Amino acid sequence: MREWWLETEVLSIPVWNWLSALVVAGLILVVLLLIRQWVRRRAGSDPEHKRSIFFRMFFQIAASTSSFALFALAVLVGVKFLDMPLAWRAGISQLWFVAVVLQVALWLNGAITFGLARYLERHADLNAVAMSIVGFAARAVLWVVAVLAVLDNLGVNITAFIASLGIGGVAVALAAQVVLSDLFASVSIGLDKPFEPGDFIVVGGIAGSIEHVGLKTTRIRSLGGEQIVCSNTELLKQTIQNYKRMQLRRIAFRFSLAYGAEPQQAEEIAHSVRALIQEQDGTRFDRAHLLQFTERGLEYEVVYYVLSAEYNQYMDIQQAINLGIMREVAQRGLSFGRGEMRVYQESGPDGNKSGSEGGKESAAEGG
Repeated sequence: MREWWLETEVLSIPVWNWLSALVVAGLILVVLLLIRQWVRRRAGSDPEHKRSIFFRMFFQIAASTSSFALFALAVLVGVKFLDMPLAWRAGISQLWFVAVVLQVALWLNGAITFGLARYLERHADLNAVAMSIVGFAARAVLWVVAVLAVLDNLGVNITAFIASLGIGGVAVALAAQVVLSDLFASVSIGLDKPFEPGDFIVVGGIAGSIEHVGLKTTRIRSLGGEQIVCSNTELLKQTIQNYKRMQLRRIAFRFSLAYGAEPQQAEEIAHSVRALIQEQDGTRFDRAHLLQFTERGLEYEVVYYVLSAEYNQYMDIQQAINLGIMREVAQRGLSFGRGEMRVYQESGPDGNKSGSEGGKESAAEGG
């Protein structure tokens, strides 16, 4: 019986050698599975807030190691104990490289997933679509590099393959130039965040609220109720006014009083406007002055701030101020200025009328 174990061969390798390699592979597989189980148990034993980011990442990636990868590793280690021909050893070495590259790629893929999830946890306001695109691009680069490394190790000439990929990539990029431009614009919107769904923006001749930011287009609900679809690329080429992020609103307006007001009355109007603004909730007064003398009358300039971005609140405050100014002007027996053109005529020595003072007055009212 002993001679049978020693003399019988399978594929030119003694049976005892096969059995010893099988036992070694089995033991290694059991040890690796126990180690993975311990890592998973350790990863879930401590509260997350007590772990460092590197601890969490290491144990999560290690715990995600697949059973197939562990089996392949155990088999490759067991094969090392076989008394194989040299040609077989070269093939096993290549399989070792393939197994290591694929497992490392799996670990790096897990690291990318963990990193993006962690980044989204800390920046919850980021666009999930943009982060998905970034993750897809990173994984694509990772697996392309891994596949090329495996092919190169197996003896495949990848130089021509890489060159063809480059030429094909240029052709695809030229053919899909508009789509790719909008795609990268979408990533830029997601990372830079010039606006988000729910923001009220004005861009070009469009004013409305952002409804959705997609891979190619952004949808805006206009004030008229219709939905406007804009290309992401064209949208970022223009100046965008985002009113949702406005913390306060600066208001500057002017009004005119007709000539005939006394200096004291003109000063009282400025003080009254200041008092009117300060009486309004949610405002901050800046200035109110008699600015200049114009053909319409005495022109005042008023500046104040509304401490809110809400447009309806601003309109309510401005209406209250306007009505208050009207009451103040009426109480003093004054009137608002109007544009007028006055022509003075008088008779000359020859009886003809000339344009000088003291003659008949006519007025053409305007505006």
